[in-house]
Amino acid sequence: MQLSRVSVSLLALCTVGLLSFSGHNYRKVRFNRLNSELNGTPRILVDKTDYELSIFDDEGWYATYPVVFGEKTLGDKMWEGDRKTPEGEYKIVSKRPHDKWGKIMLLDYPTPADWAKYKERKAKGLIPKNKGIGNGIAIHGTWMRDDMAVDYFQNWTNGCVSLKRSEMDELFEMIPIGTKVTIRK
Repeated sequence: MQLSRVSVSLLALCTVGLLSFSGHNYRKVRFNRLNSELNGTPRILVDKTDYELSIFDDEGWYATYPVVFGEKTLGDKMWEGDRKTPEGEYKIVSKRPHDKWGKIMLLDYPTPADWAKYKERKAKGLIPKNKGIGNGIAIHGTWMRDDMAVDYFQNWTNGCVSLKRSEMDELFEMIPIGTKVTIRK
């Protein structure tokens, strides 16, 4: 069977398209000490600018996971409903399975430092009078079958930090309640 020039061209375009799609550079977890347990007390650093959640232990950097957030500007949380991820020092106060996001680790937002920022901003008129500070900020997985949101930097949460579901499962197993979490821009 001979193929016409048009058929060959279409076949070439389809092959190039498939190769391009299959060669997509998915965001991957990076490990410093692969196949090694955490040593000592873990700490989490969330870097909003780099869209990363890094784990440190007593030996230093352990692993980095790709993450996404809420609102696209990546600004600091101002009030409930602004979809921004807060910046500051937090700790994990609870962990549990979640119907929508697989697993969830709740942070102690708002802290006294968050309340101080909120009151100062409100006094300056930066926050509308009818807006509260909010709560319920967490680290959690994506919606079922929606891990691509992380690969494509699609900020979709209401201010939480979101990982791919399988990566959230890993994090959930290794990070205890009480772990310190720093979120910065």
